[in-house]
Amino acid sequence: MMFAVMAMVAIGFTACNNKTQQGEATDSTAVAVNVADEEADAAIAMLTSNLEANDASKFQQALEAVKEKIAEFIKTDPEAAKQYVARVQGFLKENADKIKSVIGDNAAIATAVAAITEVEPEAVVNGLKEKVGDAATDAKDAAVNAANEKIDEAKQAAEDKANEVKDAAKQKANDAIDGAAKDVKKGLGL
Repeated sequence: MMFAVMAMVAIGFTACNNKTQQGEATDSTAVAVNVADEEADAAIAMLTSNLEANDASKFQQALEAVKEKIAEFIKTDPEAAKQYVARVQGFLKENADKIKSVIGDNAAIATAVAAITEVEPEAVVNGLKEKVGDAATDAKDAAVNAANEKIDEAKQAAEDKANEVKDAAKQKANDAIDGAAKDVKKGLGL
């Protein structure tokens, strides 16, 4: 038992040392693609085991996990998303007949499979990026419009206050003139 633990520790150190050396030589895109490949392998293994077990509901759950992973990759690294989609699509296309035999008439699963397999990886990523970009643009426009409305409201409030002050000053001046005129009339006996 102790020997097995020591062997695992040695393998771990070796793997860490290799990653450090490789990390210096590879760029972030290559790392992301490797992560996408590893995730795709895991997804394909899960899909394969569900197909071999003829379990349509578990296969559907695995497809949902694939869609979630695609969305996650799109948020973090679109290049990794393309790689992941391409790998999963290849598996689904290669095993289309087996999938049909397992899912039968289940429209939900057929739709999920079609959603993943019928589009190009580039289109999936670009389409979702455009939606995100449109949402960001809409949010920016809404913020700018809200800021402009606040500025307009502040300008109007300042103008209103200035007009009030001006009107109050006119009123005081008129009252002062009227008071002076009354004083003059009193002095003249009028």
